[in-house]
Amino acid sequence: LKMSWACFYLPLRLLMAVCLCHSIRAPTSTFKSDLFKFYHSLILADGKETTVHLLKDIPKRYYFTLEEGRAPAPFTITVTPCDVPIEWSILRHKATASFLGKAAHGDHDTQEISKSQKTPSTVSTIFNYKGNSVETYVGMSYYSALYMLEFLSTERDTHITVYLTTDTTSGHLYPELPLDPRIDVIGIGPTTVTLAWKHSPSVLQHRENIQYCLLVNEKHNYKSLCAAETAIRSSGMKVPPTLALSLSPYLLEPQQVMILSHSELSIINRASGGEVRQICVGTKNTYTVPSLSASTQYYFDVFVVNLLTNASAAYTGTFARTLEEPEPKMTELKDGKVIRVVLDGRKQKLYSLQYQARHKRIQFTFQSCRGQVQVHITKNGKTVASENLSGLRYFSLKGNLLDTYLVQLRSTEQSNSSVKVQVSSHFHKPLFPLLPDSLKIKSFSKLRTCNSVTIAWLGTREESKYCVYKKRIEDDQVWTELQSADRCAGPESRPRSEKVLCKYFHDTNLQRAVTTETIRGLHAGTLYLFDVYLMGPSGIPVRYYSKVVKTRKKC
Repeated sequence: LKMSWACFYLPLRLLMAVCLCHSIRAPTSTFKSDLFKFYHSLILADGKETTVHLLKDIPKRYYFTLEEGRAPAPFTITVTPCDVPIEWSILRHKATASFLGKAAHGDHDTQEISKSQKTPSTVSTIFNYKGNSVETYVGMSYYSALYMLEFLSTERDTHITVYLTTDTTSGHLYPELPLDPRIDVIGIGPTTVTLAWKHSPSVLQHRENIQYCLLVNEKHNYKSLCAAETAIRSSGMKVPPTLALSLSPYLLEPQQVMILSHSELSIINRASGGEVRQICVGTKNTYTVPSLSASTQYYFDVFVVNLLTNASAAYTGTFARTLEEPEPKMTELKDGKVIRVVLDGRKQKLYSLQYQARHKRIQFTFQSCRGQVQVHITKNGKTVASENLSGLRYFSLKGNLLDTYLVQLRSTEQSNSSVKVQVSSHFHKPLFPLLPDSLKIKSFSKLRTCNSVTIAWLGTREESKYCVYKKRIEDDQVWTELQSADRCAGPESRPRSEKVLCKYFHDTNLQRAVTTETIRGLHAGTLYLFDVYLMGPSGIPVRYYSKVVKTRKKC
């Protein structure tokens, strides 16, 4: 027997017998080919989940058999594709008992065996499948049969998991699904979807070791947890080893956000392909998914996960489309009245104001209090102005009596913004003061000392009151102070201890409408925030852009 030594390296005596059988029946070239396949295949472990990597168009084979002398017993094989559809099959290579007895005892008389057994073994396919669903085969295994599992991917390189067990008494590696594994959509809103599903029997039996995890995305449903994780990784996102997140800390990538609240752990993965949310909710079987986009279709998957083994089972996924955002509540603007609007930057909601003209000429005034605001104005349905603004801005418009103006406001930032709005037909009675060309405060580096700073700002032709305030800050407070400043708040919001002075100033020649002020009594090497408030005739203030200056450390 020219190559029977190869069989020696296979751990099962049955496999050696099958090799011997092939050597008797087949030509030498065929036997060498079969032996090569056996040698370059793997023995499938019993009771352990195995990850199998497949190369495109190259089949991969695994073998298993029962221990010698063991009575026939049931076995299960579960195959989970983690990406593209695959083909897989189970083949049974069964030899007759009398032949195996002789082969196992080392009786290698070729003529005697060939006479006593014309058909020493048979090969039959007992199961085959093609697709990307999780599939489980249940059958009976005999010690006199060798089983071969063959896997093939025809689309691209991929990986799968395979679980074989012959022990049906020690429970299940995979959590059980209920008889009805569907996910029910029991509520839909513009930004929320409420889901419910039937409890897994595993949750009822082993509550402390089982939990439910949800996956939410805008592309499609996933038939297994490893398929979902593969898809997330391929989109450029990094995921934890499993969605069975045991609330231990993970090092998140910049495109990931982790949210932990009310014993629920959410990980939001952001990539060019959209957002994927992973939410683990413990053992409750209802959940309302928050913060969704209006009028958007989402796909929802629920996985029941064994925290001890990280094995999981997938419910039948579902999908739902969120409702359209309701028409924004309309607020009527009254002539000459100033209102303040707070805009939600996170939800990016529109805020709508309506005004019916009482005169042919009107003027809209917008004062951005915090952040940048997008303003869109239409007259009788046609756009007449659209602009992103900060600071103070006027829009003078001309039309007809009873024209209907619609103003839509939105924050251009992720944080909240706010703006004051006024519409008026009385141009001769402006509520807001006349503004200079620039609202910047200038400081003079050469005039800085250890205890004084000199600043300057522009004025107008109109006699107005200017009030100067100072605030001592630390280096790490600069950004926060500048970003959080409410530019609509007047001097009354400041402590009296921060007030430096108030003075009146104007100049008919705008080239000379500049004033300076030297603030003394400061500390050396210290940062100060300086603010100037312009008070108009109506008392409505306009705040200049804050200026941060540091006094000299040594003089």
